[in-house]
Amino acid sequence: MATIVTVAMPLIETDTLTQRMKAVATERESIRARERARLLADKSKQSLRQEPKVYMKQIVEQFNLPKWLGTDKAKLQMAMAGFRGPQAEVAFLFFRLVTPVLSLAVSAFYIFAIADFGLSLFPKIGIIIFFTYLGLKAPEIYLKNMISKRQASMGRSFPDAMDLLLICVESGMSIEHAFRKVAQEIGNQSVQLAEELTLTTAELSYLPDRRSAYENLGLRTGIDSVKQIVTVLIQAERYGTPLGAALRVVSRESRDNRMLLAEKKAAALPPKLTVPMILFFLPVLFAVIMTPAIIQINRSIH
Repeated sequence: MATIVTVAMPLIETDTLTQRMKAVATERESIRARERARLLADKSKQSLRQEPKVYMKQIVEQFNLPKWLGTDKAKLQMAMAGFRGPQAEVAFLFFRLVTPVLSLAVSAFYIFAIADFGLSLFPKIGIIIFFTYLGLKAPEIYLKNMISKRQASMGRSFPDAMDLLLICVESGMSIEHAFRKVAQEIGNQSVQLAEELTLTTAELSYLPDRRSAYENLGLRTGIDSVKQIVTVLIQAERYGTPLGAALRVVSRESRDNRMLLAEKKAAALPPKLTVPMILFFLPVLFAVIMTPAIIQINRSIH
């Protein structure tokens, strides 16, 4: 009986693991099909890239603006500011052409038609040239402002992201799955950092060289801490160095840098408060101290 059971059990037992794997694969395909249908139904959420508007594209192509106004530095700044795709480049070139013309027209109309200010011709021309130059630089100023805000948001959340990445890597996850998991968890603190990590995960999937995906992450963010972790990931990819210890060091240094930045801001408060105290606090203080004495002197005189 024992022999019959021993021989028959492998034939009777079902492969539970294989069935579960098939069920997971089937569910994965159904999820992909459902998400693909949802994205196709809502074309505005298909990707981070948007198609350029027709009138902007026509003006940019008609005046050949990429040749005259487009630079590699501007493209890098747009990527760092979070603007991607052809729509961002076309809009940047369009506004770089339109804003100087509008500044020239508005300033000339205001100076010559509305407010004369009693100036001669050459100072008026100088004011118009100044506002035209300001209109030319306005798109670049806007990009720099967006870059600084984006870097500040990512810099505040980066140490927490490194802690999560360290936990995921030490638990046995691959770097792609770790990036995806960290992007999901860190989105509550910094949407920008979650977006960059998600893009890096996508690039790790389709780029032939993983080093390019890491370098693109450093270029898009422009933060020293991110560039440091990019260097660590490249070295681990090339030489096979242990990633957990390196991530722990980078995470500690990121937290130290964030604390040093907070201490630097706190140390800069006294000089910044000096001028407001002189302008607003001291006059009130003198008024409170001197007013009773002035009232008593006036009473004694009268």
